[in-house]
Amino acid sequence: MFEIKATESLDAIKELKQQYFALSAAPLDGMWHFGFVPMANHFSFYENDELIGYCCINAEGYILQFFLSPSATVKAAELFTSITNQSNAALMGEVKGAFVSTAEADFLSLCLDNSSSFEVNALMYVQEPLQTLEEQASLPMKLVEPSQLDACIKFVSEAIGAPEEWLSGYLGNLIQRKELLAYWRGSEILATGECRLFDEYQTDYAELGMIVAESERGRGIATQVLKTLCHKAKEQGLKAICSTERDNIGAQKAITRAGFFAPNRLIQFEFKRT
Repeated sequence: MFEIKATESLDAIKELKQQYFALSAAPLDGMWHFGFVPMANHFSFYENDELIGYCCINAEGYILQFFLSPSATVKAAELFTSITNQSNAALMGEVKGAFVSTAEADFLSLCLDNSSSFEVNALMYVQEPLQTLEEQASLPMKLVEPSQLDACIKFVSEAIGAPEEWLSGYLGNLIQRKELLAYWRGSEILATGECRLFDEYQTDYAELGMIVAESERGRGIATQVLKTLCHKAKEQGLKAICSTERDNIGAQKAITRAGFFAPNRLIQFEFKRT
C-alpha cells in the first residue's frame, strides 16, 4: 500500500536527504536548499509503512526537492505526474511548477516530462579547476561584530531592498557564525561579503555572497570581494561556490573575473494543466 503523509519532523527524512544530496552532480544552491527548503511543506512517501521518499513544496506551489528511493516499487514518473496533476491537492495544495537545478538529473527529467514551459532562473558557479589565488587578499575586509548589525541591516536594505525585519535575523545569524565580512571606508560600509558554511550535506563547500554599494559599482570591488572570500574559504580547506540571477549581468562579470565558471543552471518550471 502506498501513502503520502505530511512530514512531522525533518529529522525523520534526514537519511533520505543525505541520499538526495549525494546524487547531485554538483553542489546545490545553498540559499534555495538551506534557506527556502526548510520553510517549505514536506511530504513523506510510504510503501507498506516503510519510508521510501519525500518531496517539499513552497507556499507558492513549487516543488523544491523530490526524491524516491531506488528500493521503492512505485514508479517515480507515475508518482511525480500524479502530484503535478493535482491528484493529491487535498493534502499538498495546488502544485504549479518546480525549481530544480541541472545538477539534479532525476528530478530535472521528471520536470521536463511534465512541464508546459521553463526558463533559467539563476546560474550556479564553481571555481575554475586550475584557478590560483594571489597570496594576499584583495581587500582589507573584516568580520562584522554584533555591535555593527544595525549598520549592516541599513546597508543591505538600501542596496538591494530586502526587508529589515528579515535581514535582522539573517545577518544576525551570519555574524554569530562569523560568516559575514564588510569593507569599510571609515564608518561607511562599501561592500559586504558572505562566506557561508554548510552544517550538513555539503560540508566540503563554502557558498559566497556579496553586495556592493550602488555608488561603488563598476570599479571592480565586487571581484575583489569575491577573491577575498575565496581566500577565507581556502583557509578553511573548503571549495568556493556561488550563484546569481540570470539577469544580473554585472554580478556575472564579477564572478567570472574572480575565477569562477557556471556549469549548471537553476530552472523554473511551470507544469501542464490537465
